[in-house]
Amino acid sequence: MGRLRFGIFLPGFHTDLREDVTASLHSDVELLKQLDELGYDEAWIGEHHSGGAELISDPAVFIAHAANHTRTIKLALGVLSLPYHNPLLAADQVLLLDHLTRGRLIVGIGSGALPSDAAMIGLDPRDLRGALEEDAEVFMRLLTSDEPVTKRTSRYTLTAARTQLQPYSDPVDAAVASIASPTGARVAGQHGMGLLSIGATSPEGFEALAWHWSIVEKQAQEYGLPVPDRGGWRLVGPMHIAETREQAIKDVEYGLVRFAKYTRDVCAVPHFRAASDNFDELVSWINDTGIGVIGTPDDAIRQIQRLEAQSGGFGAFLMLHGEWADPEATRKHFELFARYVKPAIQQTNRHRTQSEAWCQSRLAELDALSTAAVQNSIASQQQREAAPTTS
Repeated sequence: MGRLRFGIFLPGFHTDLREDVTASLHSDVELLKQLDELGYDEAWIGEHHSGGAELISDPAVFIAHAANHTRTIKLALGVLSLPYHNPLLAADQVLLLDHLTRGRLIVGIGSGALPSDAAMIGLDPRDLRGALEEDAEVFMRLLTSDEPVTKRTSRYTLTAARTQLQPYSDPVDAAVASIASPTGARVAGQHGMGLLSIGATSPEGFEALAWHWSIVEKQAQEYGLPVPDRGGWRLVGPMHIAETREQAIKDVEYGLVRFAKYTRDVCAVPHFRAASDNFDELVSWINDTGIGVIGTPDDAIRQIQRLEAQSGGFGAFLMLHGEWADPEATRKHFELFARYVKPAIQQTNRHRTQSEAWCQSRLAELDALSTAAVQNSIASQQQREAAPTTS
């Protein structure tokens, strides 16, 4: 499975509707540039069309732009709402991005998070999960097979359809979103895809983690596929950290209440639905339930360890970015996470601590030898100076 990776899940939340849209979008690009410089692994970009707060309507366009401002961070469709699109056109778009980013693209698909998006294009939200299961099979065949695809549904018709391009990446890195229902896990197992657990830290999502992965493994076995790699499993959860818990709480006075109201009253998504508008009660609810972290690097470490223990192991943790804090405090949050949380979880300072311990264990011995060497050198020089000179 390898070392745990870290990144951001960026729906594009900008819940202060007084702010300039252009400036908000460019602030998201600046954030990705910072994450790239700090060595984060992945950034997942959402697709949304309603609600007024999640501004990125086309993650592919956003990624194409962001790719030119970053170097190593992988950029993910997080997610492409597949039932909204013709699978052939979606596959063509993905393959073009795969080449333009030279393999830095991750393909995330889902049924669509906002029922208001589906309603505007005449789709019944109750039909979306079934549509995803149907479309994922078509989409993955178009991405990975040389055979043409013919398919007719109530939403599209394909006749001997095939893509012009082959993938740049081999294999294509693809994952399916899951919040609470097992649909995403079934699709992932059936098609050898990774799983993106968006509601991993909600009480219901947390309890379902091991169950969902068992579904992935069972489906893969039924379809004759290899045992799924947990490295392709991403968990999502919100957090904001600072040097002290008091500072972190002060930081999120900026936007936490707006975020909570949006997720409860506007976007109709169940995995983060606060019961209170009171700031202090919100902070307590987030920390006490484990749905998120408002605290210190140590609190963040404990949250990730908690998820590892509950899930049995996964490949990446993605921080849900909800603009809880202002830009300066947000930059500090991601810097602290990179400096202290990542190395603690990945154990990348293991050799440093071993070296320190070894030096400490031999300090008295080596100090005595070093002191003796200095004294011997001084004595030798004094002897040379005392010896008579010869002409």
